Amino acid sequence: MGGRQLLAESDVDFDPEAVAIDDGEVLDLLDPVVREWWVEQFGAFVPDNGGFFTPPQKEAIPLIHEGENALIAAPTGSGKTMASFVGIINELFARDRADRLDNSVYCLYISPLKSLANDIHRNLEVPLEGITETLDERGEDVEIRHAIRHGDTPDSERQRMLEETPHILNTTPETLAILLNSPKFKQKLETVEYVIVDEIHSLAANKRGTHLSVSLERLEAMTAKSPTRIGCSATVEPLETMAEYLVGRETPRVSERASVGNAPRASQPRDYEIVDARFAREFDIELSCPTDDLIDTPGEIVSKRFYDQLHDLVQEHTNTLVFTNTRSGAERVLHNLREKFGTYGEENSGCHHGSLSKDRREEIESQLKEGSLDVVTTSTSLELGIDMPHIDLVVQVGSPKSVAALLQRIGRAGHQLGETVTGRVIALDRDELIECAVMLKKAEEGFVDRVFVPENAQDVAAQQVYGMAINGPRPESDIRGILERAYPYRTYSDDEWESLMRYLTADYPGLEEKNVYAKIWRDTNDSPDGEHHYEQFDVDEPLIGKRGRMARVIYMTNIGTIPDSFTCDVFTRSGEDWVGQLDEAYLDGLETGDVFVLGGDHFEFRYRRGSKVYVDRTSARPTVPSWFSERLPMSYDLGLEVLSFQRELLERFRDGGRPAVRVWLREFPIDEHSVRAIARLYDEQLRYAGPESVATDDRLVIEEVRDRQEYERRYHVHSVYGRQFNDGFSRLLAYRIAQAATANVQVAVADNGFTLSMPLNRKVDVERIVANLDPGEVRADLRASLEGTDLLERYFRINATRALMILKRYKGYEKSASEQQFNADMLLSFADDLDCFAVMEETYREILEDKLDVDAIEDFLDGVQVGEIDVVHHRVDSPTPRAFGLATLSASDVVLAEDESAVLQEFHQRVLEELDDDGVGPVAVEE
Repeated sequence: MGGRQLLAESDVDFDPEAVAIDDGEVLDLLDPVVREWWVEQFGAFVPDNGGFFTPPQKEAIPLIHEGENALIAAPTGSGKTMASFVGIINELFARDRADRLDNSVYCLYISPLKSLANDIHRNLEVPLEGITETLDERGEDVEIRHAIRHGDTPDSERQRMLEETPHILNTTPETLAILLNSPKFKQKLETVEYVIVDEIHSLAANKRGTHLSVSLERLEAMTAKSPTRIGCSATVEPLETMAEYLVGRETPRVSERASVGNAPRASQPRDYEIVDARFAREFDIELSCPTDDLIDTPGEIVSKRFYDQLHDLVQEHTNTLVFTNTRSGAERVLHNLREKFGTYGEENSGCHHGSLSKDRREEIESQLKEGSLDVVTTSTSLELGIDMPHIDLVVQVGSPKSVAALLQRIGRAGHQLGETVTGRVIALDRDELIECAVMLKKAEEGFVDRVFVPENAQDVAAQQVYGMAINGPRPESDIRGILERAYPYRTYSDDEWESLMRYLTADYPGLEEKNVYAKIWRDTNDSPDGEHHYEQFDVDEPLIGKRGRMARVIYMTNIGTIPDSFTCDVFTRSGEDWVGQLDEAYLDGLETGDVFVLGGDHFEFRYRRGSKVYVDRTSARPTVPSWFSERLPMSYDLGLEVLSFQRELLERFRDGGRPAVRVWLREFPIDEHSVRAIARLYDEQLRYAGPESVATDDRLVIEEVRDRQEYERRYHVHSVYGRQFNDGFSRLLAYRIAQAATANVQVAVADNGFTLSMPLNRKVDVERIVANLDPGEVRADLRASLEGTDLLERYFRINATRALMILKRYKGYEKSASEQQFNADMLLSFADDLDCFAVMEETYREILEDKLDVDAIEDFLDGVQVGEIDVVHHRVDSPTPRAFGLATLSASDVVLAEDESAVLQEFHQRVLEELDDDGVGPVAVEE
């Protein structure tokens, strides 16, 4: 089984002539009326792409015609979704003309966003209306119906879909799961022959995609023949993994309606093809920086130059889309553009992000489609979705944190076929300057960060097994077989299955006393109706069925994987004065004793009770930055590339010094300011602390600084692997250091490393602790370090709600996220004491694997153990230039830019002063 790749991944420079299929062969596959419409629509301007079809269309349409599963990887605007729809429309029109289509669904289009499902005019309505109109003129009565169904669809439209069912249904993963358990509508899905999963990369990386993968296997078991699956993405890697995620595993078919016997365990992936046209478009990308000195240039000058440059870019282009990394940043950039220049107002500029009302977002989207806005600022909400044909420039402010995100964002520009994708990245921070330089270079080389799929998620399994049980008693092997054919469950074990069954049957003493009731019965002896069900099946094996008369209602009103969230009210412990609010996600990074800033004042975190946070006022410096929960984490793969970049840069310095480095950097798509700023930073780093002070892909650097004024010893760990890795590794290291030093250890985490702070009179051999960390003990140690944390409490609530242990909606009452958290807090200690309790185990799994990147930590420590990665420790009087960003996390009020700027300048001045007359600084300072 498995698949093959139609264009080798190394073929970055796409050559249309290298594709074996020509336009004529593809046109011959289309029905004459469809062919006529296609040529009329696209024959005039697509020749720039080498013919009537773009590269992904040329490859995808024949595959759809042959009923082959396919992953189509191609840039935004290259016509991959159009190819999917037209290929399917062609087959459906031919079918309807020969033998009328049934009143049921033949094609499902699944998208991660409601707005994407809504934005189908160009890809679906236009061809359907155009082809139907031509057939009407010829006297042929042919109709292919389509409709959109998601959470906002009115009840009247849902009812109408039962009476006049769309042949093509656009929906979301959550709505599909509901339809699979809808007593009437699920029968309409038995005819599905095609499934399109759009923006597949954004689903596969999270539990929405896990849920969808099982839904597709449930659909597979319902249909008369295996539906053709088509996945679409602009930026995805590894292609084979994503294709296998799309198609699932192959076993003898079982049925949602009746069993055919014992289903064997999942085997090989189903057959698939990969259309790799990711680099079929021209890219014009460049990194710029307002100055070659981001430390000593006054902030007001940097800001002025930035906005002047942004204004010039907007004026030079028709429609500009500006991405920032936070919603507040998007608002601030638009506000400042309007304040500084008299050319921007409500009529020609706007802001789009998830906190705005639906009506406002739709208004901005409509104006973007019309091309009536000169500039729109956004965070991540326009990264996927709607066609914006007039955007001819994308500006990214700061680092988007991954090559995939960069390509996805700048791909919004030049959306018309044959146009160049134009993107500009502006860096305002030295650490992000390095990150972005590497990112743009790797983007030019065709690199894309990997997508990591969550595996064996028990909360999602609980939902789906419950849903299958509700559809009627059925053999246990039938249900388990469907689950394991979904890619995320391909390694699902007997122990995990038994743990899930124990939870769903409430097979734990005291569980029902906590109002957590059985959701299924297992085997006919457990059937609550007392009836014998074996005669319904030609098997003699355990069966599974639902428990409770309210089961279907509970399921339909509580399923889904997107967690609710809430804000916490912050009170002082003395007098319980209300001082403000914090997003609950911010609490993930807080431990007792951590200091943060709220409303300009400093507070020490003590504890949380439900939705209330209790603090003490303090004059101590913050240990957790105010933006901690807002910023996207840098991808692990990009971190590896930065470390590789630093190794090569050191070689250039060794062989030719600073001039050779500047020459090399000019090969990158960066401006001269960026070249000089990067070269200067590493030159000062090497002169101050030597080449071994720079972390590389084979060296971890631990930099020790003693702060006598604050009476603290700080370890700046240069682990440039992204914040998820560093969050996990810092917890692990802090846990071990605290044990060794019998002292409280404070942690501050960033993408390029982390800082551990402890009292100055405590000292440990951090280098030896890292070297002695056993990769086999990492999971146990990290798990132990989570005990009593808000991170554990929050994720337990999220997973308990997903697993329907806590119901969001019941008998007309809806629990808020804070009420859900209260219930979860009452259950946590009980659940943690249960043996192999599925919801608790999933909570630990999700935190360790999906949030703290434990697999990467284990791989890293394996490298340390076998000598592939050196651990280097050195002491300095003041942080080295490469550690400035880490040092400011625990040395200043990072809420105020001027305070951070002042501290950076102070660090820089110390470095310059300590460089001796020969330009060489104190590499190490003795204790």
